[in-house]
Amino acid sequence: MTFESILKHINLSKLSRRERIIVISGGGLLALFLLIQLVIVPVFERSARMARAVQSKTQMLADMQRLKYEYDGLSSRAKQSEARFTRRDKGFTLFSFLDQLAGQARVKERVSYMRPTKTEQKNSPLKLSRVEMKLEAVTLEQLTTFLHGVETSKNMVSVSKLSVTRRDQKEGLLDAILQVDTLEP
Repeated sequence: MTFESILKHINLSKLSRRERIIVISGGGLLALFLLIQLVIVPVFERSARMARAVQSKTQMLADMQRLKYEYDGLSSRAKQSEARFTRRDKGFTLFSFLDQLAGQARVKERVSYMRPTKTEQKNSPLKLSRVEMKLEAVTLEQLTTFLHGVETSKNMVSVSKLSVTRRDQKEGLLDAILQVDTLEP
């Protein structure tokens, strides 16, 4: 049966006023229900989807801006490091630098040993140059002067490991084993 055949069977003129109101109200409610389901709900769903997409894209943009800021910072630090490499003296070696610094800090005669090593860095043209050295019977002032010279050097040198033991309590002498690192081209 089609909708038209149903309407032919329902003769509204034969119905009472109350029945006509019920049939027309039912038809109106059915039309309203179809309007809501087929037009209004999809509009609101699409609007909600678009709002979620906008929120997602906004978060992606914020993440991209944060990553750009981090990249710019890393790039700037890399350029500064590269500039510091170029300011190093030609022929710079970590071993000779530490030997010279030990003389300036007046601990050269207290150096028990110096063991240099070089390690290739993965995915980098730079090599890690490391010197392990032992200072024996130094005062706290001498050790501090030497460490300050290492850490404040313009040559991008740093102490990566330090072990200090008390040698003589009466005289306040210390033994120190330290590893000093730098990167070299």
